[in-house]
Amino acid sequence: MPSDAELDALQAQIDKAAKDVTDRSNQDEATENAENAKNAAPDLSEAEQQTARIEQLEAELAAAKDHTLRAMAETENIKKRSEREVRASSVYAVERFAADMLSVSDNLSRALSTIDEKARGAIGDNAKSLLDGLELTEKDLIAVFSRHGIKPVPGQGSKFDPNVHQAVAQIPSDEIKGDVAQVMQTGFTLGERTLRAAMVAVSTGPAKA
Repeated sequence: MPSDAELDALQAQIDKAAKDVTDRSNQDEATENAENAKNAAPDLSEAEQQTARIEQLEAELAAAKDHTLRAMAETENIKKRSEREVRASSVYAVERFAADMLSVSDNLSRALSTIDEKARGAIGDNAKSLLDGLELTEKDLIAVFSRHGIKPVPGQGSKFDPNVHQAVAQIPSDEIKGDVAQVMQTGFTLGERTLRAAMVAVSTGPAKA
């Protein structure tokens, strides 16, 4: 039968062996955890790289969209500016044409206004044909003006409008006070613009008895 000393020595060996096994187990577990962590690290890094790449692509896409929208807006602005310039050029050309032709219209109108009905009845056939030609020319000229957007300003009996009328006198008349009583020179508009204001006399109302 073993003595107490031998039993104590045997127990010590068993305890040491158990401790060695536990230590090796803990060491193996730590090593395995380290290996797992080492193997997982590249996966985590790759995921982070993918996320960063996606964020970069999203930023590039947003920048491309912004650039496209700016380019489209600039294209639209250029188109509108070009259209305005074309319209302005067209209006300017018409204004120059009208300025040259208004004096012709004035001369025709003045010439025809000097011939009253009595004079018309007294002139011969040749003169009457000439007069008819002048009247037809005036009508054609007014038609040309109209095709280009040039229209005469409202005349006698219309309400005085400082935007299209230039008052040069005030006279008593049967027209309502403040309305146009007489036109000295016909005015013209081009679209919404006044090409030439009409020179008019403004009514002060009926003459006092």
